[in-house]
Order: sequence, then C-alpha cells, then structure tokens
Amino acid sequence: MKKVVKFGGSSLANAEQFRKVGEIIREEEDRRYVIPSAPGKRFEGDTKVTDMLYTCYRTAAAGEDFGNQLKAIKERYYEIIRGLNLDLSLEEEFAVIEKNFRDLAGEEYAASRGEYLNGKVMAAYLGYEFVDAAEVIRFHADGSFDADTTDRLLGERLSKAENAVVPGFYGAEENGKVRTFSRGGSDITGSLVAKAIFADMYENWTDVSGFLVADPRIVKNPEIIETITYRELRELAYMGATVLHEESIFPVRKLGIPINIRNTNCPSDKGTLIVESTCRKPRYTITGIAGKKGFCSINIEKSLMNGEIGFGRKVLQVFEDQGISFEHMPSGIDTMTVYVHQDEFEDKEQQVIAGIHKAVEPDCVEMESDLALIAVVGRGMRSTRGTAGRIFSALAHASVNVKMIDQGSSELNIIIGVENRDFETAVKAIYDIFVMTQM
Repeated sequence: MKKVVKFGGSSLANAEQFRKVGEIIREEEDRRYVIPSAPGKRFEGDTKVTDMLYTCYRTAAAGEDFGNQLKAIKERYYEIIRGLNLDLSLEEEFAVIEKNFRDLAGEEYAASRGEYLNGKVMAAYLGYEFVDAAEVIRFHADGSFDADTTDRLLGERLSKAENAVVPGFYGAEENGKVRTFSRGGSDITGSLVAKAIFADMYENWTDVSGFLVADPRIVKNPEIIETITYRELRELAYMGATVLHEESIFPVRKLGIPINIRNTNCPSDKGTLIVESTCRKPRYTITGIAGKKGFCSINIEKSLMNGEIGFGRKVLQVFEDQGISFEHMPSGIDTMTVYVHQDEFEDKEQQVIAGIHKAVEPDCVEMESDLALIAVVGRGMRSTRGTAGRIFSALAHASVNVKMIDQGSSELNIIIGVENRDFETAVKAIYDIFVMTQM
C-alpha cells in the first residue's frame, strides 16, 4: 500500500508534537509521502508561524527593519531542531529568505516559507527525501492552479522517490514565482500528491478525531461521523464545517481514493473515513448538521408568475448585475424567495429592489433580515420515511419558527431557514431528535 499523510500546524507546533508525528509515520511503512504544514500555535495566545511571516514581510515592504521579527521566526524552528536533537542548519535558507524579503518577492512567497522550512526539518527528522513544492505544484501566470501540469510533474518526480516530504500550501509558476492556495491549502497539496502517486489512502492528521455530527460549540460532546461520502462532505463544508479544506476532495475523488481524518494526539482513534460511496449503513438517519447565520430573504410576489417565461432568470439577473450571489431560491405558484448573505446585500438593497421592479413588475417585494440557514445532511434520509416531519416536530417542540425549507433533488440534504436568535436552539433540537433518541 501507499499512503499520503498530511499533518496540520497544531500537529507540528513544537518538538514534542514532531515526535508524535514521527511515531505515527514510523508505525506503518506504508506512510511514505508526508505533507507538513507550517508550525501552528504552541499554546493559547501564541502566534502561528504563517502569521509571523506575513507580519515580517509587511514590515519589510514598508521599508522598516524586520531583523528582529525574522529572528523570532528562526528561533521557532531552531527550538524544534534542538528539541529533536537534529544536526541541521537553516542559516542558508534564512539568508535567502532575508534577501527575498528585501527584494519584495511578495506575500505569497513570504507565507509559503513556513511550510518550506518545516518540510526541511521534517525531511531531516525522518530521513526522507525533500521535494520542493515549487518544483512540482504548478500555477498559471494569473494565479490559477494548473492541474494537468501539476499531476504530470508530481507523478514523474515522486515515481523516483521511495519516501518523500512535500511541503503543503504552495507551488510556483513556470518562471519560479511562488504562489499559494487559500488558507488551509496544505490539505489540497496532500490530495494532489495522493492522486499523482495513485495512493491507496490519504490520511489527514489534525487536532480532532474526525468530523463531528454537529458543532461542539453548540452541542456538548457531539458524536463523531464514522463514514461520510464526498457529496455529504461538500454539503456540510459549504455550510461551515471546516475540518478539511473543501477543495481538497476533488483530486482524490476522481480516483476514488479515500480520505481518513485522524487525530495526532489520539492516534488510536479511527477518525472519519471520507469515501466516494459506501454500502455501510449510517449509524444515524442523518450524517451531520451544519449552518450559518447572517442571511436575508427577498420575497417577490406576482399573480400568474408561474406562466411568465423567463421570470426567474430576470430576477436573478438583477442580483448578478449588482455582484450578489444567491444561496437558495424556494418558490411557489405566485411567489419566489431569494436568500442572500446579508452583509453583501445591505449596501445594494435599494438598487436590487428597483431593479426587480423594473425587470418583472412584481405586485410586491418584501424583505426579512437576521436569518440563519441550517443544513441537515445524510445519505440515510433517502431510505427513511418521515425525516422532514421529525425535523419540524423537533423544532416546534423547541418553539423555533421555520422560515424556509428546501430539500435537494438528491434527497441528501434539507435546508432550513430560521431566525438568527433561534439558530443554536434549532441545531440542538435536530441533534437531539436524530442522535440522542437513537443512543
């Protein structure tokens, strides 16, 4: 077997965490390709190395002395090196970084050095080959990701490496200019490596034992999701579940490579297995609950709307012209409601209302603010009768007024709209009716 293992910043924050990671990797010889993030916080109130690099570079860009800030970053790495008793010098690397900061190589270059340096330390600690991501992860000149070239370069390079460390988060254009993925992009690097080498498993090690059925800030000690499909994960990630970068599932999904979310601090926990499809019966009817606050609804009413060809397109064109994306659009015979992010909409609300009146001449337009959307997701809902009824019953019992309900055609999710003030109560009620009553 071939496994790709990615470790997040909290898993590599100090020498003690490095040793835990080393034990995990050495426990299975299949764990042959390692993707490290930059060192995260060592304790509450600490600063992540990536944030230190951003601050240091901005000081350099302002023409101010950044020597002490760079020295503090260097000390973070040497603290790890000393703690691991490694015979490793990073003086040459830091000299290059200092020069490039003075030459204003860019914020993306600056941010990428956290993973680059941690990759150097990890390779020395494990005795693995170091492969600079700038040589194998390719971006176009406009900053967009070049998937085909990356797949070819990674495949060719790693076919010659029995064991390798590839730093996460960054790559480069063909001319060598460093580019980065969005924050948390080391997850994507791991996925790309797994795809390029046709891995049997992509293990993503972090500080939690997998995906939770609900947000632990709302539900006390929620259950862990044992198995989840890519599609279910996409639904939950879209609504705020953030254990894994949502773009990281696409490369491995093409080859059906499973992802295993594991806990560095509790390596015996099985974690969550993310798969394309499974015949495993889910433990509960639902797989997970996720949601966001801060939406508003625009309700448009017009008699005989359903017979007017192009009505919906004209309405949505108004939102597009104002640069506003919509989230959901439930409709009736003579009504159509558009849900949007409130902070995007507030400054343009009057232009939108005027545009709707001009475009479709509605009988009336009404708005409601301070709404939340909750996604109830689960492949088990397809074969279970009365799921929506149980949700409504639970919410009614909790005195939560439902503003909207929208079920996808795949029967994989149900979206519920409630007032912001009822958000936490609604999540707890749904969790209780589907999870607590089955335990």
